[in-house]
Amino acid sequence: MTDVAEEAGWATAKTLAEALPYIQIYDRETVVIKYGGHAMGQEEVAKVFAADAVLLKLLGVHPVVVHGGGPQISRMLDKAGVKSTFVDGLRVTDEATMEVAEMVLSGAINKEIANWITLAGAEADVRGVGLSGKDARLITAEKVTRTRKDPDSNIEQVVDLGFVGEPTKVDPHLIQALLTSETDYIPVIAPIGVSTEGETFNINADTVAGALAGALKAKRMLMLTDIKGVLDGNGELIREMTVDQARELIASGVATGGMIPKLENAIHAIEAGVEAVVILDGRRPHAMLVELFSEHGAGTLISK
Repeated sequence: MTDVAEEAGWATAKTLAEALPYIQIYDRETVVIKYGGHAMGQEEVAKVFAADAVLLKLLGVHPVVVHGGGPQISRMLDKAGVKSTFVDGLRVTDEATMEVAEMVLSGAINKEIANWITLAGAEADVRGVGLSGKDARLITAEKVTRTRKDPDSNIEQVVDLGFVGEPTKVDPHLIQALLTSETDYIPVIAPIGVSTEGETFNINADTVAGALAGALKAKRMLMLTDIKGVLDGNGELIREMTVDQARELIASGVATGGMIPKLENAIHAIEAGVEAVVILDGRRPHAMLVELFSEHGAGTLISK
């Protein structure tokens, strides 16, 4: 063995030893992971994510994955010749769009992530299980209602977004059964819900992750994104913040665009019983491991 290889071995042992206190903190705790962003479309990055999810399971954590798929839906709609319309940046989901969205989310993406997890965990028999909110009454949803002011009359108007929904009830029994099974299962959930009348709805994946994390009383919710975390007015990363500080960030206009709904979902999840939410850069390899098992963390931690 060369000196370099021997030093690398000692460095690995040191890293594992330093991680022990954090491994004990998360032992048998549930961590809900919102997996999305452009990193999800890169096969090599996705395989690293799958391997990290397996490692979490083998270290005693109960990971639950909720995934998005907006870019993939857009590509499939283009391929199918289905034109998308948007209202205030939100996709209007008509019947044809809903069929494509469910096919992409519950079919292609969901099963691919579950299979990558199963392949990564083959030696230890860790298995990914692909589900959607339609399975076992996991997510009951209702139609989203949105309003906007008419620029001419200044009158509030109801905007019909079609089959876009939001969760009204999450039944975690199936997920809990998988997590407590003798077999090491990792649930992978597509953000599709169904109404009490049987209508299928496409739901924002951040919203599903927050609602599910609340129902499971998760120790952590990790929101993997395309940015390093929440930034302050100077563009610097905020390492930690409270729910009140998150609200202030929204009210003051420092948080803009897609960060606003992420913070709102984080606040709702914490109010529903999640201990803390972390917004972090999912494009960086092993970001989840750095966040959970190191002193420094990898993004912005939001708690009460």
